[in-house]
Amino acid sequence: MDLADIGVTGLAVMGRNLARNLARNGYAVAVHNRSETRTQELVREFGDEGTFVPASELADFVASLKRPRRAIIMVKAGGGTDAVIDQLAELMEPGDMIVDGGNAHFADTRRREAALRERGIHFVGSGISGGEEGALNGPSIMPGGSKESWEALGPILQKISAQVDGVPCAVHVGPDGAGHFVKMVHNGIEYSDMQLIAESYDLLRQALGVTPADLAEVFRQWNEGELGSYLIEITAEVLEQVDAETGRPFVDVVVDQAEQKGTGRWTVQSALELGVPVTGIAEAVFARALSGHPEQRRAARSLEGPELSGDGAKELVEDVRQALYASKIVAYAQGFDQMAAASKEYGWDVDLGAMATIWRGGCIIRAKFLDRIRAAYDADPNLPTLLADPTFAGALNLAQESWRRVVTTAVRIGVPTPGFSSALAYYDGLRRDRLPASLVQGLRDYFGAHTYHRVDKEGAFHTDWSGDRAERPA
Repeated sequence: MDLADIGVTGLAVMGRNLARNLARNGYAVAVHNRSETRTQELVREFGDEGTFVPASELADFVASLKRPRRAIIMVKAGGGTDAVIDQLAELMEPGDMIVDGGNAHFADTRRREAALRERGIHFVGSGISGGEEGALNGPSIMPGGSKESWEALGPILQKISAQVDGVPCAVHVGPDGAGHFVKMVHNGIEYSDMQLIAESYDLLRQALGVTPADLAEVFRQWNEGELGSYLIEITAEVLEQVDAETGRPFVDVVVDQAEQKGTGRWTVQSALELGVPVTGIAEAVFARALSGHPEQRRAARSLEGPELSGDGAKELVEDVRQALYASKIVAYAQGFDQMAAASKEYGWDVDLGAMATIWRGGCIIRAKFLDRIRAAYDADPNLPTLLADPTFAGALNLAQESWRRVVTTAVRIGVPTPGFSSALAYYDGLRRDRLPASLVQGLRDYFGAHTYHRVDKEGAFHTDWSGDRAERPA
């Protein structure tokens, strides 16, 4: 029997397309699925794309792999992943490698990597972004795991990944769960990006009374400039779509309840634990949650709002474009701050510039301005925030008046823009010389004796609020 270079188990859309991608690039690919029908369908439909080695049982799948074995798991995150890992580990030997290409929580990946390392088996938690098209034609790949595993697996991943300017969109992120953490943050930024786009559409449609088709052309024009990105591109496609059955705009026949699979929520939970304000991502998650409570929304229909009034179309469109770009910068800055904090907390040594590089192609948030992010970290690898980079600071300075007009207009006509508003609040909070946190500290000390620090002395202090109100060193 011919042995395969690498294997894929789990042949739903992503797994099937990843296996085809590997085969197209000249690798012999072992393929397996719990339901053998999918394995047979893959070989029957796409067997001419390369060499596939089908297996009906997991033991046969492992036996068909060259040593040291490399097996990629493409199954739904959770208990099912643990079950497949356990089954594979029992069939494997020290030096073999298991790669989890699903959207696993990074803490689970850290646990799994540590357990398999004790058995001498390499475990790689790898983020794979780009959806089914990316999996087939070249995704952005974010593998974690040991340096040894990268040396063995890296050339394969770089060959099948998206390529931008001759650079593969795959790089070793860091040890244990670093790859899945970075993929999680990527998805969190994706949530924020989509929310900001949706707010732009909603505000323009409500304020100007234009059609989705009219706005499709606006987004298409925006895609030619600094906002150029995959999400802006497909927004134009979705907005111009007409429902064949009713003749109405596609967006008007879709139920306005946004679903989520959990990675955005994980991003916010992790940010809270790390103490990193990812307000744009949080508001995007909460906006989806709000959309998913139709009973509350129906009950609140009697609440009053302002009368809609028209605004100058040309001026508002340009203001929204500037606000969208500024808010997008904030969203990415917050995501990169979170990756930097996690890298420090877990000892990962994540190269932030490299993350911007591999997100330029293949993934959902690919955008022109990722080149600028890469340049910012090339110029200063220890940049405390992207907002301090001269290029981005200049863009924000130029956009801020438009940004404020957009938020003001949205409030005046009653259109919710939590993404724009929170991004602007973050911008204003970051640039302030003094924040009202001093009052918060005073209140905490008053009711809980939590102490505070002074601007003119070293050390912690407490005021005897219920006594003589004298200040004493803590």
